[in-house]
This record gives sequence, C-alpha cells and structure tokens, in this order.
Amino acid sequence: MILIVDDRPENLISLQKVLQAHNFEVETASSGEEALKKVLKNNYVLIILDVQMPDMDGFEVAEAISGFSKAKDTAIIFLSAVNTELKFITKGYLSGGLDYITKPVDINVLLLKIKTFYRIYEQSRKLNEVQEKLLEEIEFRKQAEHKKDEFISIASHELKTPLTSVKGYIQLLQRSLSRDNKEMAQNHLEKASVQLEKLNELIVDLLDISKIESGKMKFNMQHFCADSMVNNAIEMLQQSNPDFRINKIGTTNEHIFGDEMRLEQVVINFITNAIKYAPGTNQVNVTINIRDGKLYLAVKDFGIGISVEQQDKIFDKFYRVEENSHRFNGLGIGLYICAEIIKRHGGTIGVNSVPDEGSEFYFIVPTTEEEILQNQL
Repeated sequence: MILIVDDRPENLISLQKVLQAHNFEVETASSGEEALKKVLKNNYVLIILDVQMPDMDGFEVAEAISGFSKAKDTAIIFLSAVNTELKFITKGYLSGGLDYITKPVDINVLLLKIKTFYRIYEQSRKLNEVQEKLLEEIEFRKQAEHKKDEFISIASHELKTPLTSVKGYIQLLQRSLSRDNKEMAQNHLEKASVQLEKLNELIVDLLDISKIESGKMKFNMQHFCADSMVNNAIEMLQQSNPDFRINKIGTTNEHIFGDEMRLEQVVINFITNAIKYAPGTNQVNVTINIRDGKLYLAVKDFGIGISVEQQDKIFDKFYRVEENSHRFNGLGIGLYICAEIIKRHGGTIGVNSVPDEGSEFYFIVPTTEEEILQNQL
C-alpha cells in the first residue's frame, strides 16, 4: 500500500487517481501529523512525501518515520516544487528518502520508480521469508542434534545399568553355586532375569523407533477380541507387580480389527508407566468399552501427575520430564512409539492429568477394517 502525504487536496486527489488507475492501493494524509498516525497503524510499501508543508515539513516527517521500528525500512520518495536546490535534495536523502523528485512531475517516470520500489520490496520480502525459514531450520536442526546427543547419552546409561547388574548377579550366582547354596543361587538368577528383561525392553524400544524412522514398522492387522487382549496384559503385569492392584473397569466382547500385539504393547506401556510414576500408591484403574463404535481404553493412576505444559510434549520423541528424569529411568521413547501405533490404527491418543493427583492416559481406535483402511489413505 502507498501513502501520499501533501497539504494540498488537489495534489492528493490527482496523484491518488493516477496510482489507483494503475492498480495501486493508496491512502492519503493532508499533514505530517496525520501521516505519522497512519504509519503507526498501517504498513506501507512506499510513502510519497511532499516537502513543503506547514507545521511539520516532509524532512521532519521522514526523520520521525525512520525512528519507528515497524516503518524504518519503508521507502520514501520526496516531491517538491519549491525546494529544488541541491542542499534540499541532499537533506532529503539524509532524512531517510530513497529518491527526491522535483515538480512538475513526469508521471511516467514516477510510475516507473514506484514499480521499481515495489519489485525491490517484493524481493526483499521473499528474501526475509527465506531467511526466517532458514533460521528456523537451523534452530530445528540444532535442537534435533541436541536431542540426539542427549538420547545417546541416556541410552548408553540406561543400557549399561541392567547390563552391569546382570554381570554382578552372574558373579554372585557363580559363587553361590561353588558353595552349593541353591537358594541363594536361585535368588541371584531371578534378579538377573529381571535385569535382562529390562535390557530386552530397552532394546525392543530402540528397534521399534528405528523401524518407525525408516518406515519399516510392520503391522499384522486382523480381527481379535479386545477384552482378551487387555486381560492378558493385566494378568502379566499383575504377576510381576503383586503389590499393585490393577482394577479392570468395563468389558466388551466385540472383536475389533487391528494389530493385537501392537495395541497390547500400548496397554502394557500405559500400565507400566502408571505403576512406575505413582510411588506410594497401590492401585491402577484400566477402563475399556466401546464408544460410538470405537474402542476406548484408559489407564488411570493416582501418582505424581503431569503439568499442562508437559502434557503437550509427553508424546514427543525423546521427551522426558526433566524434574523426574533423575528419579525414574527410561529413554523417553515409549509414549512416542505408542502414539505412532495408535496413529497407524487411525486413532487418537491423549492424557488427562493434574499434578499430584494422577494421570489418565487413553486411546481411541476404530474397530472396523473399513474405517482403519480409510484413515490410512
């Protein structure tokens, strides 16, 4: 948009009509003060500024505009019928003008200059957009690199911990066997098995995220009983966590279409996290039912909870709640993998949580083959 500033109405009207006839969007101001008010409210590509005006001349207006952060890059063309001497032309450039045209104005020359300024403005705008996108890309890559380095560090630590424990228990097992202490040997063997299972889970997660990144995560889609899948997950986790009560709320006999193993993986992750992040509590609620023709499953704990800000990031790759990272082990990829599994089923995943009151993780997936295949298109 162009702003024409002139205290003479006939000049404003005639120049405005010419520019509008050439498809330029134009606004006018009849004084320097009015022009400054408009510059504060609107963005202009070009300001055509008369030099000789009462109260506030064109030079003063240009100097004031150059002090506005939003208008400091706006092009200014001075027009003058009286101040045509070199000293005034020089002052115009020093005041922030990019051109100084004396009257009478050759309208064709003025139009060419205006079109040139518009081209320069458009090129500058596109260049700024490219620069902003480039800076965003650089920042994104920096953050991704930082996350990758952090993940490698965490993964190394998490993998080393159970491995070191297994080595220790095997040494103790060997000593127990040499002393023929079968009871102690059995105890060390069980503890080594627990650590090996942790190691196996970490490796499975790492393999899964690698498959997701490469687009090679396979799904075995078929019809299965959702209720049996949830019961199996609860039974397995109840045996390994006898001090925790896992309550199942609701039931469904409906067979759904999906990857039973992958959906069970999500349920196990939800329940495992519910137990892990709820120290000092002893129960978890697992809700299952069919809502509006879709499978709804939720796991609620009564533990530490998650803040609203963190809830937006909890399903991001490598995200770990910083204040809890020193208390709880993990790679920060389990929920990301769950989100990808539910996404591949055409479903939604989410969390409702209040700090210090607990969290409820849930997912909703279609139950029919037609719906899932349609969502994958």
